[in-house]
Amino acid sequence: MKLRIATYNIHKGVTAFGRKTRIHELREAIKSLDADIVFLQEVQGQHDHHAAKHESWPSEAQHQFLAGDTHHSVYGMNAVYEHGHHGNALLSKLPIKTWHNEDVSDHAYEQRGILHVVVEIDKIEVHCFVVHLGLFAASRRRQIQSLIQQVQEKVPAKAPLIIAGDFNDWSQRLSHTLYKELNVIEAFEQTNKSVNDGRLRAGLRQALRPLNPHQHARTFPAGLPCLSLDRIYLRGFKLECADVMRGEPWSKLSDHVPLIVELSVDHFELLP
Repeated sequence: MKLRIATYNIHKGVTAFGRKTRIHELREAIKSLDADIVFLQEVQGQHDHHAAKHESWPSEAQHQFLAGDTHHSVYGMNAVYEHGHHGNALLSKLPIKTWHNEDVSDHAYEQRGILHVVVEIDKIEVHCFVVHLGLFAASRRRQIQSLIQQVQEKVPAKAPLIIAGDFNDWSQRLSHTLYKELNVIEAFEQTNKSVNDGRLRAGLRQALRPLNPHQHARTFPAGLPCLSLDRIYLRGFKLECADVMRGEPWSKLSDHVPLIVELSVDHFELLP
């Protein structure tokens, strides 16, 4: 059994300054990924101005529109303004058991949240965290500590885990924090070794790393990706393949390009 996972910042489904809507093209492109679970950022639950301006604007919230009749969906509202709101979302072909959105806003001018969703595979709970961190380094450091605390407190030590989203980490320092705090192992390391001292300390793997071990996959800007902002981290799965969706249509749909990984779930590599 294979499991396909994607993460994508959809830039609210519109071009810069909201001049044109891209939400219909985004739905078709996301559908073409054939992903079982899709981690989405900058999803608009409501936008009255766009709805009035664009005749083709969906009548339902974007996460529901993108899910269609093939996926379940949940949405974590983060940024609220006079004419609407946006946040993170998760689309899943698998049953969704529970979900919770944690407010990790660091200041009033930048509202952020971490969406924690539990899906079920053959009666095994898989914990998914949809992440979109702040633009300021100090905010990101505090938000990554909140993420680490949530994982340690809410995820059983042997439970499969996926953390994915837009980390806004162009300095590439946050992975070091995850490695230090959780003793993580990056996915392309062809070993199964782990360290476990009774806490959640091992088995988390960064899914997308190019041959240079000091660089992450480049996903921004979409036209010519040169910054490594988007990440997928895993625990408890065997990684089969990973890719960055560059080129058309992705270069024209958002300011980011999506990442996708394929995992084997014939057996979960659970911690001892």
